[in-house]
Amino acid sequence: MTELQSNNRRALWQIFTAAFVVRVLYILLAHTFKVRPSDDHFEFGWEMGRIGRALATGHGYSDPFTGHTGPTAWVPPGYTLLVGGVFRIFGVYSKLSAFVLLTINSLLSALTAVFCYEIGLRCFNRRVALWSGWLWALYPAAMQYAVRWIWEMTATTCIFTALLVLMLRMRGIGDNERSEQTWQQWAAFGLLWGVLAMVNPSPLIMLPVMALYILFAPQWQTKRLAHAALAGVLFLAVIAPWTARNYAVFHRFIPLRDNFGAENYEGNSDWSTGFPWGRTVPLENHQILAEYASMGEPAWAADRAVKANAWIKAHPGRFLKLSMKRAWMYWMGVPKSVEEAGVLEYFRLMSFQFLSLCGIFGAVLAAWRRKPAAWVFLSAFLLLPLPYYMVTVQARFRHTLEPLICILGVYLFQSAERRHTKETA
Repeated sequence: MTELQSNNRRALWQIFTAAFVVRVLYILLAHTFKVRPSDDHFEFGWEMGRIGRALATGHGYSDPFTGHTGPTAWVPPGYTLLVGGVFRIFGVYSKLSAFVLLTINSLLSALTAVFCYEIGLRCFNRRVALWSGWLWALYPAAMQYAVRWIWEMTATTCIFTALLVLMLRMRGIGDNERSEQTWQQWAAFGLLWGVLAMVNPSPLIMLPVMALYILFAPQWQTKRLAHAALAGVLFLAVIAPWTARNYAVFHRFIPLRDNFGAENYEGNSDWSTGFPWGRTVPLENHQILAEYASMGEPAWAADRAVKANAWIKAHPGRFLKLSMKRAWMYWMGVPKSVEEAGVLEYFRLMSFQFLSLCGIFGAVLAAWRRKPAAWVFLSAFLLLPLPYYMVTVQARFRHTLEPLICILGVYLFQSAERRHTKETA
């Protein structure tokens, strides 16, 4: 092992350890494992917490809201099964379960810092890598969802960033000697995408972009097609049991989840303003809950999908304005009133906007200078937000992109610093 490799390995361990320790300490000191018990602990994992409770108490994959409303495919099972397993071992809605789940989130977030380092190292230089890794490890905004939210954002971000690292390795970016892609790498690529689909299907929009980028690497070999086919088979093998379960239970094809129609109905109707609306199925509205339970989830969601599509078709101009408003808030932040959030709301919005702009300008600069994988990164900035522009927007939806925002923002400032140094020399 060379001295440079030894230094990189040491830096990775330091970044990972610091990131994990800081997050766990925050959980302990801020008591974020003490989740408010309002609405029968609904804030403890929301729909995933409800399904986790049903799993732990023997009711199967069901009941995402209030009462026993029957089987569900509202969310895919990846993170939800984790919640159910933790509930089964450490207690339903217990403080210990919350601590375990938040600690797992912290572990995944710390791993993301390691992936940020490797992406920065392979695509740019060691200085960008160090700043990116440490920034993700210690910047409060990067850790907020790991230490406060029992939901899938941290897992989604970690897996997606791991896939970016795997993509760079398969392309040989940053390696001294380019080696041919292996079937093990393609197998890992397919399996990881399958796992990500089971946690959160939204990033699947980037699957073809990344697959084509790897497939058409220099020094083409026909056997890559066979390797890519293997990845596809493994991807389908991961999601097939869940899809088969949905067909057996609901007698209709639901590959991953069935809630899009309901979300679309809330986001695009006469009352829609472009702002987040809270709960799609409000726990306090007994009429909607009864309708949901009596119709069955797939039929209820499909009925709302028809209504939403009809509204969009009848109001294309209004839909466009709402989508533009959501696109703005995706990058610039969803504002809250000062009365609700306090004067710190101004600083939160400025920080959110500053990071977005740094990431966007960094991505454009990297593409302009033809840095490795820059067009893949820019594609992620263009494609990943699209579903949220059309339906709903919250700050947490940007989290999947935030490792790239971190790395490309660091690259932007490092580039400006080098240019300033040259001009003053």
